[in-house]
Amino acid sequence: MKGKVLQLLRDHRDDFLSGERISEELSCSRTMVWKYIDSLRKEGYEILAVSNKGYQLKGESDVVSVHAIESRLIRDSMFQHINYEESAVSTQISAHKLDAEGALAGTVVVANEQTGGRGRLGRSWYSPPDTGIWMSMILRPEVELREAPQITLVTAIAVVRGIEKATDIEVDIKWPNDLLLCGKKIAGILTEMQADPDRVNSVIVGIGINVNQTSFPEDVKGVATSLSAMTGKIYHRAAIIAEILNEFQWLYDTYLTKGFSFLKPLWEARAVTIGKKIIARTPKESIEGIAEGIDEEGVLLLRDNNNKLHRIYSADIDLSKN
Repeated sequence: MKGKVLQLLRDHRDDFLSGERISEELSCSRTMVWKYIDSLRKEGYEILAVSNKGYQLKGESDVVSVHAIESRLIRDSMFQHINYEESAVSTQISAHKLDAEGALAGTVVVANEQTGGRGRLGRSWYSPPDTGIWMSMILRPEVELREAPQITLVTAIAVVRGIEKATDIEVDIKWPNDLLLCGKKIAGILTEMQADPDRVNSVIVGIGINVNQTSFPEDVKGVATSLSAMTGKIYHRAAIIAEILNEFQWLYDTYLTKGFSFLKPLWEARAVTIGKKIIARTPKESIEGIAEGIDEEGVLLLRDNNNKLHRIYSADIDLSKN
């Protein structure tokens, strides 16, 4: 209910909204309205109250909560179940547990901190409290096993578009799952699948975004950055989360109905490696050449120095220094 109060205040932030109007909209007493307002103030929302006028939202702090996110979601959002944890070992672990318990598609886990955050290939992900976005989505797409990795690419489009809508900052995509800002890593996507031999049961997509960090551990500070570190501004994480979820919904619907090929141009428009000389490090070998793009299934096309075209399904990608 607090989310609905907050949404009403935000929708009318240029005017005062009376307690009577809010109580009518939400079918609750004016006393309950005051309690919701009081609770929001304690969370850091600046809400002005004037006799005979009502309430007006004057300012918001970087609050991450269920209602802070829900109040920004589009009508009829697919994300009807948001689980917030102040501290989680990993939102992926939490999401897998909920998935095993039968959580509905569209369930989202958001944490203020991860004590054991992880990225692709089991790498650790620095996830301090009060700074970044650490979240996982539970999806149940009706796709073939070979198509499931495309959801990473769809998510990347949603994340870059969501960040831009919330902050006006343009972020680049590096195949398959990294997002870059001025050449440094700002976000990563981890996609894990639960499947039978003939069908996908669920896909759990983890998203980690460096938002308001100003410092990083020695082992990553040369390659990682944050929105705040690059601009000197503090950003509202809940606003970014909601914009990402809103963008993901229409992109995901489009993907399921029309296929990845329809979204491929949106991915390529943000891809930083296309046309560049790169090194693809696969489990078996390292291949150097020009990244020509991705095919209709999202597979990286790499033409090596001997003019041989390779289809890269999984690899670590580095820009070549030669």
